Amino acid sequence: MTRDSKTPAPGGSPRLLTPSRRTFLKRSAAVGGMTMLAGAGVGEAMAAGDDNLPPNVPEWMKTLGSSVTAHPYGMPSQYEKNVIRRNVGWLTATEESSINFTPIHELDGIITPNGVCFERHHGGAPDIDPDQHRLMIHGLVDRPLIFTMSDLMRFPSVSRIHFIECPANGGMEWKGAQMDGVQFSHGMVHCCEWTGVKLSTLLAEVGLQKSAKWLLAEGADAAAMTRSIPLDKALDDVIVCYSQNGERIRVENGYPLRLLVPGWEGNVNVKWLRRIKVGDQPWHHREETSKYTDLMPNGIARQFTFVQEANSVITSPCPEKPMKFGKGFYEIRGLAWSGHGRIKKVDISTDGGNNWHTADLQTPVLSRALTRFRFPLQWDGRPMLLQSRAMDESGYVQPTIEALRAVRGLNSIYHKNSIHTWRVKPDGEVENVQIA
Repeated sequence: MTRDSKTPAPGGSPRLLTPSRRTFLKRSAAVGGMTMLAGAGVGEAMAAGDDNLPPNVPEWMKTLGSSVTAHPYGMPSQYEKNVIRRNVGWLTATEESSINFTPIHELDGIITPNGVCFERHHGGAPDIDPDQHRLMIHGLVDRPLIFTMSDLMRFPSVSRIHFIECPANGGMEWKGAQMDGVQFSHGMVHCCEWTGVKLSTLLAEVGLQKSAKWLLAEGADAAAMTRSIPLDKALDDVIVCYSQNGERIRVENGYPLRLLVPGWEGNVNVKWLRRIKVGDQPWHHREETSKYTDLMPNGIARQFTFVQEANSVITSPCPEKPMKFGKGFYEIRGLAWSGHGRIKKVDISTDGGNNWHTADLQTPVLSRALTRFRFPLQWDGRPMLLQSRAMDESGYVQPTIEALRAVRGLNSIYHKNSIHTWRVKPDGEVENVQIA
């Protein structure tokens, strides 16, 4: 544990716990409604009227369950029906060009299930027959080629775990706290195992000319989404993907083929990939001029701000997951990520940044992937200002909102990766705030 010697925490300095199992269970019984059997008869431990609770045999043990053919493609339990993507209706004029947010507060580990990976479309999600889909590579190449999906799957494959994040993640809060829920403040991110063929392999197949410096990737959606990508990155770690978490990519995430550009802003990871053109300079299309640029205070816009800088957020507690059991033990949980590489460290503050304490990182900690962090806390019931602060292996430290605004002003939409604050009230409710 590390601690800065500054003013006392509004919520009191956290007391770190390494409780024995018995101590933890006793505390949990007091605050979380757990039934303690020790020292009481089994019958006394059971709440009256709950016929499915011990020592009774629950109703689902008295009849046969569903057959092995009842669900040919498995679905989550009906009791998890609230774990879904959600939209913010006022963000865009139409749903075809909009966003569905990942419920990151409901997930464990670092892998995002395919069915809840955030969606961002510019012209809706096309329904593409893979047998009729092609990838064309042309331009400054020796041998322009057109690949079928079968062709692509014959090449040597790779699988990598990486996050994809929309650069507008959190961008609605440049001027102040607005989205009262972590799903909406940070839910434009997901992390999957991606499988496909390295783009460098395909570029070697077509042969690059000496003047080649940039690529233009184009999607097969109604918007014909395009982005310019430097050749150096393309030859490094970019993958042309056809699978996601062990199955074919979902329609909304680019079926049957998408680009994966690890650590870079989401919309360069072009979905429904149909064409790659090799050139000697960037194309300056719509999505890299009027959009996905950052207007600076002097009126000049930053362009090609590809890398998603180190970011983190506490996912429990959060507005959707209050500290509803009152005083006692809690595990602070959250996610951190960086387009620069691995997360090196995450610190937690309960007092708005006056004191910081090092969290535990779940292994393995992978490059350009979500990293799960945890921190044990004994809450005394007083108000808290909860924050997390990430540092990556490059030495980059997640900034405060004041530091970010001092450089970028208030006109940006993209790349808002500042330290986020949750205010915990004495009743355990949690709200989104920004503090100076």
